[in-house]
Amino acid sequence: MRLWHGLLASLWTTLRQLRRRDTLQYPEQQPKLGERWRGRPILTRDPDGEERCVACELCSAVCPTHCIALEGADRPNGRRFAQSFRINFARCIYCGLCEEACPTVAIQLSPEFAFAKTERGDFVYHKEALLIDGTGKHPEYRYYDHAGVRTQALPEPRNCDPRSNLP
Repeated sequence: MRLWHGLLASLWTTLRQLRRRDTLQYPEQQPKLGERWRGRPILTRDPDGEERCVACELCSAVCPTHCIALEGADRPNGRRFAQSFRINFARCIYCGLCEEACPTVAIQLSPEFAFAKTERGDFVYHKEALLIDGTGKHPEYRYYDHAGVRTQALPEPRNCDPRSNLP
């Protein structure tokens, strides 16, 4: 008797699911994504139009698959920037740790999820392909304003004895 009860219960569960119509006609109908969907990483800009990335390499350090590689450089005004930035999407697991580690909110995860390639080498995106014109999720955020860092080189103080601790 227990066998028949279990069999009929599982058959009833299967028949109930046949009424549901969850199938979408993709790509004509796009699926609804959650608010915290983690899609393709992008690099954003300041509201002024400059790159937000200061090449701190925290995103590269925290990435569990080591798919992020970057090199930093200094501008004449003292501000750092990423001279080269590369993400290998064939290795990326879209965990979002790079977005959480970024102090400048430069790297963000976009809702884009459908980007298929036929060659493995096409999954390596460089800085030009990752950098967008907008500010992303945080439109008014400026890292250097919040950090209190001056981007202009300070002049040497006058009448300073380098062997003394006094000002």
